[in-house]
Amino acid sequence: MLIPLTTTLHALKEWAVAVNALESGQTIMLLRKGGIHERHGRFQVAHEQVLLYPTYEHQQPFLLKAEYANLVCPVTPGWHPETVRIGGWAKITDIMPISDESTVSALLPFHIWNESFISDRLNWKPRQPLYILLLRTYKLPQVEEIFYRHEYGGCKSWIDLAQPLKLQGSQPVLSDSKYTQLVEEIRKIVGDKFYVPSL
Repeated sequence: MLIPLTTTLHALKEWAVAVNALESGQTIMLLRKGGIHERHGRFQVAHEQVLLYPTYEHQQPFLLKAEYANLVCPVTPGWHPETVRIGGWAKITDIMPISDESTVSALLPFHIWNESFISDRLNWKPRQPLYILLLRTYKLPQVEEIFYRHEYGGCKSWIDLAQPLKLQGSQPVLSDSKYTQLVEEIRKIVGDKFYVPSL
């Protein structure tokens, strides 16, 4: 049985627009194939409970649904903020490796990306599956502003912060019943391809 963490320094990097959607309860889903510098060249879930670390440089509005594309502010290559806002963390409850485009397309109502993103992700490294992650997101008791460090940069999914952040007092974004309902709807679409992490 997983013992809830009271602090953590482990973080999952994701587009800022996706982090905002998770923290506001607009989605519980991320689609990943991993960064260029992933270990063994493929995506792996390193930690089950992670801080949500927003990134800005590689956000592509044309890969997002219109209501989310309008929220992206373009930045120049190599740009990063002096400080990074950490407002929430998540428990990864399900990991679903999927290669079937029709299944991924059926999940379109549950995430923030558009059909172009799905095709782009499936066609990149086509022998590797697209990983669907379901995240139970919590808001930290207070937003933390941390200083950007060089080691946080680069195309990688997982980083460790210089200092751990406190998780005690966090509140779930969605109720237990709402989160369970969404997970069950997604699992019905995916079928028997899902599994729950036991890290």
